[in-house]
Amino acid sequence: MVLKSCCIYAIGVFSILLLLLGISLVLSDVFPNVLKKTVKKEVVLRNGTEAFEAWEDPPAPIYMQFYFFNVTNPEEVLDGERPAVVEIGPYTYREYRPMENVVFKENGTRVSAVNPKTYIFQLNMSRGPESDLIRTINIPAVTVMEKVKNIPVVPRLIYDYMRSRGIGLFTTRSVGELLWGYEDPLLKMAKVFVPSLDDVFGLFYKTNGSSDGEYVLFTGQQNYKDFGRVDTWNSQRSLDWWTTDECNMINGTNGAFFHPIISKEEILYMFSSDICRSVYALYTKDVKVKGIPGYRFVPPDEVFANLTVNPANTGFCVPAGNCLGSGLLNVSVCKQGAPIIMSSPHFYQADEKCIRDVFGMRPNKEQHQTTIDIHPLTGIVLQAAKRLQINVYIEKMSSFSTLVFPVLFHLIK
Repeated sequence: MVLKSCCIYAIGVFSILLLLLGISLVLSDVFPNVLKKTVKKEVVLRNGTEAFEAWEDPPAPIYMQFYFFNVTNPEEVLDGERPAVVEIGPYTYREYRPMENVVFKENGTRVSAVNPKTYIFQLNMSRGPESDLIRTINIPAVTVMEKVKNIPVVPRLIYDYMRSRGIGLFTTRSVGELLWGYEDPLLKMAKVFVPSLDDVFGLFYKTNGSSDGEYVLFTGQQNYKDFGRVDTWNSQRSLDWWTTDECNMINGTNGAFFHPIISKEEILYMFSSDICRSVYALYTKDVKVKGIPGYRFVPPDEVFANLTVNPANTGFCVPAGNCLGSGLLNVSVCKQGAPIIMSSPHFYQADEKCIRDVFGMRPNKEQHQTTIDIHPLTGIVLQAAKRLQINVYIEKMSSFSTLVFPVLFHLIK
């Protein structure tokens, strides 16, 4: 699955100096004490430290790449056949994410900030222009039908309107429209019955140039292990979307930085607002990134396993008792009721049924796993790949059974 804010960060000047210092100190008996003491002192969110500068304005370019699943047999699907999709991409955007409104609090032990993200299309790194057309599931139509299904008479009115306008289960839209938004006539019509609906739909509508809210983080001044740990998000120390206290916990950092002096035995916790929950990762192996040694951490299968495998995930069954298979997360509770299901790309780590239900799914560990490579001394993320797939949950209809329909996946690197 995924982690929030995973991207490649260049090693700052300070960390390079530390590495050079480490090489020399390794040759002496003072390494265990002097080097670690120096790291603990300098890896703090405080004006003047390299750690603060890298946190406030990440030095390396960050890219978001989108891969769409284009539906090749829409008519056959309506007749009951298995959907067939072809992966199309990447469509690449340069991501800018400087920290803003930075304020130190409580004698420098905490810092608050917002992290707006701006996306600029990179044609030279993309399969084609943003005007490329994609045939996919009609998410506004599925959302509207889900919203009105229990309102007397309204489903029939919606159905008649869709027939009169030629609106069906599938739609063809440009890459730019699907990502950033377009006015949808069905949403506009349905607002009469569901005023909370927005006229505009886009999978990342309102995210370009905006932030996911204010974070208050521990600076690491009092305890180096608290470096970057989330204290509050949008003034909350816990969430209210899930059905157990454990699942509502906000744990760890935001995934962009970690505390220094990391061991292979540690469990690294992260809060990810885009999947509305906290996750964790475990050490899997030693790696080298451009010659720099690191530890690779990966979310284990049990993080997103069904409650029959991991009972701690009971709280992610929403409504209570409505549990999906392993590798799937129902985020409708935090996505304004839209029937959105998150997974890894191509349903990697998900139940085999999801893979069988859609022709064209080819899960591959190397291509679809989320990984984080961390420099163990400084806690800096050397390299990471955040991979997340957006799917739509379609309830059983006359022509086909309940289905988790893949729309796109994205990679942040």
